[in-house]
Amino acid sequence: MEPMGSRSVGPPAGPAGRGIPYPSVTVDGRGRVLSCNDRAGALLERVRTGALLSDVAPSWLAEAHAEALRTVPGGGQNPAEMARGRIGEATVDAFPSRAADGSVAWWLVDDSDLRDVRDELAGERDRSRVLQEISGELLASLNVDRCMEVTARMAAQHLADAAVIVGVRAGRLYPVTRCVTGGPVEQEKIAVDPETMPGLPEALAGFPPVPSRWIDPALVPDWAVPRQFTEGGAEIGSVVVVPLPGHGVPAGAIVLLRQSEEAAFTHAEEAFARLFAARAGVALSAARIYAEQSHITDVLMRELLPPVLEGVHGIDFSGRYRAATVTERIGGDFYDVHPAESEDAETFAVLGDVCGKGLEAAVLTGKIRNTIEALLPFATDHLRLLTLLNNALLSSHHTRFATLALASVRRDGNRLRLRVSSAGHPTPLILRADGRVEEADTKGVLIGALPTDRLKITTASVDLAPGETCLLYSDGITEARGGPLGDTLFGEQRLHHTLAECAGLPAEAVTERVQMVATQWADGVPHDDMALLSITAPRRNHLAAVDGHTRGRFTP
Repeated sequence: MEPMGSRSVGPPAGPAGRGIPYPSVTVDGRGRVLSCNDRAGALLERVRTGALLSDVAPSWLAEAHAEALRTVPGGGQNPAEMARGRIGEATVDAFPSRAADGSVAWWLVDDSDLRDVRDELAGERDRSRVLQEISGELLASLNVDRCMEVTARMAAQHLADAAVIVGVRAGRLYPVTRCVTGGPVEQEKIAVDPETMPGLPEALAGFPPVPSRWIDPALVPDWAVPRQFTEGGAEIGSVVVVPLPGHGVPAGAIVLLRQSEEAAFTHAEEAFARLFAARAGVALSAARIYAEQSHITDVLMRELLPPVLEGVHGIDFSGRYRAATVTERIGGDFYDVHPAESEDAETFAVLGDVCGKGLEAAVLTGKIRNTIEALLPFATDHLRLLTLLNNALLSSHHTRFATLALASVRRDGNRLRLRVSSAGHPTPLILRADGRVEEADTKGVLIGALPTDRLKITTASVDLAPGETCLLYSDGITEARGGPLGDTLFGEQRLHHTLAECAGLPAEAVTERVQMVATQWADGVPHDDMALLSITAPRRNHLAAVDGHTRGRFTP
């Protein structure tokens, strides 16, 4: 809108416009009013015939008349110009029309309605911008606390002097986020009674909001008022409580507060608050659903991830796993170590490979791991355990099969006694102290594919001296393609050579070295899941207990 009293070029109110029912004042060349209609009299209370225009009209109109009477070089006259200014509370456009006798008829048009429309349009644009802004900020995060923080901050900035977000109750506690315009955001979980806040129980249940005029500001409890809001003695003047609608269930409620000297919430502002809350509620609900699903995934994932291994009864174990893709944490390979109840008994270790990769293979992997754990009483007999596992897989709705490598280990002085079995799995490797690599003499068929009567397994006995290692691995190691051209298998020979370089190293160093070399070989080339399990006889002495008879601890 132009400044009051300014003029801009526009169409004059010519003869064709004389019938328009607008205020009209005709003024001669000396500035005296020649005539005026009733509408002009209502608009300009002092206007009368014979009076000077400068005495009965605002100065901007008198100046516009003087400007309209000026001649231009060449003897011509100024073109008709529209002037705009204030008359009382109204904003008026004045259109001049020159007559042959030199008088000017001014048509006065009140543009208040147009101005109101423009103001409403500007306000609607501002509201649309705010809604777009909150949608952009909220959808940028799936963190519940972050969404509540953004909602409170933007509500305090655009809707009220302060905003309080009450989230969904968890147990006895409600998450509460408070913010004052331009102030910090406060977040806490507190035990509150929604009944103490008028309109809050209905909002948390998802019912339409209670009109602000129905809420007594004096009844707002202290927990719902930000500390900075009442600093300086300010009081609550008006309150709005709006539900935050979510996906199927409410996502909480928002409480808007204005100080007593501020204007109360209008119907339009309450309607906009509901639109604001609808956007925020959807984002909060999406963040809460994501948080719940993420928690469920983490719980299930912990059961599917390979365990962290450590020494058991003086035996060093180390396991490493690398999924087929960097975006996955689980897959079809697995390993487990089940410690014996005593040092004299055998600790049972297993490394397996389920057909396939990704989440579906990981689900079957979890089932096999749980089944093996349930069959631990039969672990002393590898064939018996594998037979029972084979029956379980054949009776399952899964059509996938698995290969397994089993090892029963016990300590005998400074040496380890192992019984090793392979069920369709790559043969376990034995790393001797002098760097020689041997293959355990074991073989067998895979599990879950053939009838039990065709299940043939041979078990090998292996002794490990201090510093020697038995390595169980999946075919993801040997079948990894890479090298200079990216299509050469890592292969058993390269694995044997890499393992030979690890002679005398502890179990952790062996698995780290083998996985690093295989991963570097397949750098940038798709590969299968990789799993390694190292069983090492440590270079340690077995001390006697203080009584000189029973076994003591193992020390370096």
